[in-house]
Amino acid sequence: MPVISEPAPAAPVCRLCGSGTVELFWQDTRRDYYRCGCCRLVFVPPQQLPGASEEKAEYDLHRNDPQDPGYRRFLGRLFEPLQARLAAGSEGLDFGCGPGPALAMMLAEAGHGMTVYDSFYAPDRSVLQRRYDFITATEVVEHLHRPGEELRRLWALLRPGGVLGLMTKLVLDREAFSRWHYKNDLTHVSFFSQETFTWLACELDARLEVIGKDVILLIRCDSA
Repeated sequence: MPVISEPAPAAPVCRLCGSGTVELFWQDTRRDYYRCGCCRLVFVPPQQLPGASEEKAEYDLHRNDPQDPGYRRFLGRLFEPLQARLAAGSEGLDFGCGPGPALAMMLAEAGHGMTVYDSFYAPDRSVLQRRYDFITATEVVEHLHRPGEELRRLWALLRPGGVLGLMTKLVLDREAFSRWHYKNDLTHVSFFSQETFTWLACELDARLEVIGKDVILLIRCDSA
């Protein structure tokens, strides 16, 4: 009898920009990684995304003590450039704060009014109906299953002149990606490069500042 082979699965659309122009970027024994030809996001296809219980189990292992000096130094890479750009008494949202919202505490100590949101640990969605002078998301965007939808939602919550401050490790190239420990965390499913953030800034009509290896500031310039 002739062997009937299964058709290859269709390439997914980009999770950030919706483009269907994607290529298989890397593959290992656990999952596939596609790269968008438009915005250059590298992402895991929908059928390989972890479930909510898997995510929660992984996050529960994190031990990010808000009083830990080393953790505060790590967060200082975003805190310091952000604080330098904020007016006194600004109102901010720490999105994806986790069980220990250390950055929110640091910003509150600096005199800013802080609100927190996390889908697992602080799930009050009413805070996503307000507007803010700044929003932070540290080590968050790599976990987003629908980064286009979520980032646009956050952008809409910013007041004119507001700042979206992100921390995430950046994709360099295929060779570096193949050796990159960052992709091995199964809750990491969206991988941004500097090219991706350049595309996003253009899409949002934002001013982009890339600070160091993993700090991104997107500044809202419109008057909406």
